[in-house]
Amino acid sequence: MRLVSTAVAAVAVLCTATLACTAVPSHPLAARVQAHAALAAEVDRVPAAALGATYGPGCPVGPDRLRLIRMNHWGFDGKVHRGELVVHERSVRPLLYVFGKAFEARFPIRRMRSAAVYGGDDARAMADDNTSAFNCRQVTADPSRLSRHAHGEAVDVNPVENPYVDRQGTARPPAGRRYLRRDRLTPGMIRPGDVITRAFEKVGWHWGGGWANPDYQHFSANGG
Repeated sequence: MRLVSTAVAAVAVLCTATLACTAVPSHPLAARVQAHAALAAEVDRVPAAALGATYGPGCPVGPDRLRLIRMNHWGFDGKVHRGELVVHERSVRPLLYVFGKAFEARFPIRRMRSAAVYGGDDARAMADDNTSAFNCRQVTADPSRLSRHAHGEAVDVNPVENPYVDRQGTARPPAGRRYLRRDRLTPGMIRPGDVITRAFEKVGWHWGGGWANPDYQHFSANGG
């Protein structure tokens, strides 16, 4: 695995045979991380301009605390693809572990793009079955509350195969309705005790699949 920052210059990285990589301690992004080598993960600072509509005045976390993770993932086509997640800096290590485990298990991810690609529109991102993290927005179907995505401490995985079910019983995105039968296991679906839920549990993150209004795609650091 490779850990780099392109904010000013590349960070030197020391890797051991155990696949643990340690950034040079004097660098502000220095952190010890461990994940599957085939992720080929890179961690960079995120320029404010690159956040587009996902960031604005009043957001609870600034661009200086956000990081861009570029890493490999398996697609539904059985091939390896390059994906991107924007997350809070303290979410980097747990998410490298989680997606490392997902890669080892060849768990398929449809696509992984920054929410900025969709202009910060969560409905568009879900409809495109996009796995994403940071987006300074309100809770879906509840504009009175700010989502944990606004803190960069939540991830939505394969939203179509793992829809959110609102208080009216509506599946979001609409294409997710056919996946409300959770006993019909299909590629990309998240189930209790699978590699995804176990990995998130290992790092202390919580799954929304057990909520009264289940959010099968959603994982967050604080359970919100």
